[in-house]
Amino acid sequence: MRGVVSVILVAAAGMATPAMAQDSWPQRTGFQQILAGDFATAERTLLDERRADPRSPELMLNLAAVYAKTGRAADARALYDAVLEEKAVALDMPSGAILSSHTVARTGLRHLPQAIAAR
Repeated sequence: MRGVVSVILVAAAGMATPAMAQDSWPQRTGFQQILAGDFATAERTLLDERRADPRSPELMLNLAAVYAKTGRAADARALYDAVLEEKAVALDMPSGAILSSHTVARTGLRHLPQAIAAR
C-alpha cells in the first residue's frame, strides 16, 4: 500500500482524468501528458509503467482516461472494471477531498458513452 496518493480530476468532454501522485508519480502516471492533451505519449508511459505494476489503480485509471478520450470506450470500461475488482485505494484530491479508487472508477464509467444494443 502506497498510502494516500494525490490525484487530480480534470473534467474534459464529460470525462474524469485522474492521477497525479507524489514524488516521481506525475511522470510515471502520464499526468503531465494527459493535461497537455498528449494522449499518445501518456499511453506509452502508462503501458510501460504497467509492465512493472499492472494492478496499480493510478495507472489503470489514467490509462482508462486516455482510452476514453481517444474514443476507445470498451478499453476504458475494461480498465475501470479492473480497478473495481481490486481493493479500494484512498486517493487524495487537490481540493482536499479523499476519494477511493472505486469512486473514481465509477465516475469514469458513468461518463463513458453507452453501447447501443442491437435489436
